[in-house]
Amino acid sequence: MIKRKYFDQLVKHLNSHEKEFLIMSGARQTGKTVLLKQCMDFLRETSDKVYYFTLEDSTLKIAFNEHPENLFRFIQKNFDSKVYVLIDEIQYLDNPSNFLKYHYDMYAPGLMIVATGSSAFYIDEKFSDSLAGRKKLIEVYTMDFDEFLYFKANDSSLLQELQLIRENPEYVSLKRNDLLANLDEYLTYGGYPAVVLAEGHDLKKAKLRELLTSYLKRDILESGIKSEETLHNLLKILADGQNNLLNKNELSNTLRVSTTTIENYLFVLQKCFHVVLVKPYFTNVRKEITKMPVVYFHDLGFRNTINNLFGLPDTRPDKGAMTENYIFIRLREKHSADEIHYWRTADGNEVDFVIDTGEEKFAIESKFDFNQFRLSKYKKFVTTYPQFPLTCRSYSADNNLNHILGL
Repeated sequence: MIKRKYFDQLVKHLNSHEKEFLIMSGARQTGKTVLLKQCMDFLRETSDKVYYFTLEDSTLKIAFNEHPENLFRFIQKNFDSKVYVLIDEIQYLDNPSNFLKYHYDMYAPGLMIVATGSSAFYIDEKFSDSLAGRKKLIEVYTMDFDEFLYFKANDSSLLQELQLIRENPEYVSLKRNDLLANLDEYLTYGGYPAVVLAEGHDLKKAKLRELLTSYLKRDILESGIKSEETLHNLLKILADGQNNLLNKNELSNTLRVSTTTIENYLFVLQKCFHVVLVKPYFTNVRKEITKMPVVYFHDLGFRNTINNLFGLPDTRPDKGAMTENYIFIRLREKHSADEIHYWRTADGNEVDFVIDTGEEKFAIESKFDFNQFRLSKYKKFVTTYPQFPLTCRSYSADNNLNHILGL
């Protein structure tokens, strides 16, 4: 079975001498359960003390809720060699934080727990600060383009071409057409594993619509959202007006709900790994906008389903926003959320992405067509922040894929 990149992170931690329990969190249907079972298979190659549980089993959930020690009703309490306990959907416990803290404090390092949680909403609410130093959190997103090629094309030569493009800006790939066809599919249908592996456009659309209805509905029910219609309308507005500043007061007036409701719904959408709010970069609080974030979606297929837009990139009315969202996804794979910003002034000057890692600083302006980029338009930013070299990344650049894939 093909393994996602997160599998190597799991194995590295399990092979180390670290004691922290492993927690995988992410959107539904991103492959966390598969990763957990692949982890089980890996561990069973060298150990006979590997146990798998799913807390969708009500008997287990009731027992674990009664007391963490009830785990040993189902496994032997013998630590003469390391014991591995793998738990799927741990957020279904009444107090998963207490369960993990108890077992870490009582039995680590003889006991290692690897667990999944279907949404960070529960991780944040139930996994209190008492787990500081006791857990390693791995956030599982839908596939990036590298993984997409690995799963979809099953052709290592395309990945090698992609690497050559990133290593050498002047490199011209002879597999340009293959790479572009795969990129177009990724931009259209995104990176949910089941969607990537589905054959044909109709089946891919059906899988995405199932994600938007069935699985989003579970997020809604489990997070306590009262109005499913309001949430869907909010998603529609965010997708339609993507990459504009998020004005909570305007959203409140449009949807006829309180700003508190808007904030709560945005919180849930973020914690369920559907959207992310990118904050502004500023040093001059009087001249640069400092409050309103910009919204991006973690998966383009999810976003396109909301808009019902599945056309080829160059035919789409939102092709600029689509390109920008792809660039965000690529940046998210390389940098932490607090390192990615945008820049905009009160008088309308703007740059899409400003990256500051402390050691590395750069800025990116996104365009669908590279010919739309004029460096002279960004004189204010370049003058104000000369330490941030500004480049343009675009989908269309005289048949040069390096502009979009070289990042």
